[in-house]
Amino acid sequence: MKKLLYIPAILFLAACSNKPKDKKAELADLQKQQQEINAKITKLQSEIGTVDSSKAVEVGALEVKTSQFVNYVQIQGKIDAQDNVTAFSQSPGTITGLYVKPGQHVSKGQVLAQLDNSVLQQQIAQTEANLDLAKTVYERQKNLWDQKIGTEVQFLQAQTNYKAGLKSVAALRSQANLYRITSPISGTIDQMDLKLGQALQPGQAGNGIRIVNADVLKVKADVPESYAGSVNTGNQVQILVPDAKDSLTTTVTFASKAIDPTSRSFAVEIKLPHRASLRPNMTAIIKIANYTKNDAIAIPVKAVQRSETGDYVFVNEGGIARQKNVKLGITYGGQAEILSGLKGGEELITEGAADIEDGDKVKATQSGN
Repeated sequence: MKKLLYIPAILFLAACSNKPKDKKAELADLQKQQQEINAKITKLQSEIGTVDSSKAVEVGALEVKTSQFVNYVQIQGKIDAQDNVTAFSQSPGTITGLYVKPGQHVSKGQVLAQLDNSVLQQQIAQTEANLDLAKTVYERQKNLWDQKIGTEVQFLQAQTNYKAGLKSVAALRSQANLYRITSPISGTIDQMDLKLGQALQPGQAGNGIRIVNADVLKVKADVPESYAGSVNTGNQVQILVPDAKDSLTTTVTFASKAIDPTSRSFAVEIKLPHRASLRPNMTAIIKIANYTKNDAIAIPVKAVQRSETGDYVFVNEGGIARQKNVKLGITYGGQAEILSGLKGGEELITEGAADIEDGDKVKATQSGN
């Protein structure tokens, strides 16, 4: 009986002593299998360039299309009247008559003010009296000469005296006209600080009358010399007048060929259509189109990545981010012109491009520019 009980006990102890050895072997075998599986996973990931679908990077994208690309030169100018002049007297004198007031519309050639020319008027009256006498003598001598009475010298002398009298009167009248201020254009009296009895000197500041034709306005501005080759007459221009809350699109009507040696700039002018909201001396923001390409590829600047080897972008190809090297042209308004590297039709990654690498799996959603 003791012998029978002893045998099972030996078998039990033997079984217990072999079990740990089997688990260690199994664990070693599983670890070996795990290493082989991890190696295969790493190899497959490197070959297909992707990670598990649950780790796809969410990005924003848009379709690359050809469109018109325009580059603008933005400068500041001011509105001026096409006709904006100050009329002065051409001779010194005292004001004896003022015939207009500020805000009044006047016509070209209209007399605005009169200066004292009484001495000249007396000379004109005396000369006109002498002219009447000369005219009478000439007419009588002519009648006599027509009848072959008298000498030719007498006739010629009377004729000469009469013509000289005409010229003297005309000269004195022209001189008298220098003592008045006339309007050289049609327009509106914009400024006048003259008073009766005031003594004037020709061309002296404050001694004139400014006339403005506000119906015909223009914008004047100075463009830097560096744009001399691309800004010309006929270029499209956008004009914004902040104070008037107005804007319009037109063309450059004049671009100077001469460069100012002091400011290193050249003048441009743009004629404006009549608008009640616009006034002379208002500030205007001018955007002149100096480069236009109708079939250009332009993308948001934020989509462009930079490296030591050059510029590149990422495009979405079936859920995989692919790097494309690009060559940039002109950049304006947050858009960059692409000269090479993209042809159109690609799905460009614009949002999240800085967080991905070539070959990463991406999940793209449409985004704006």
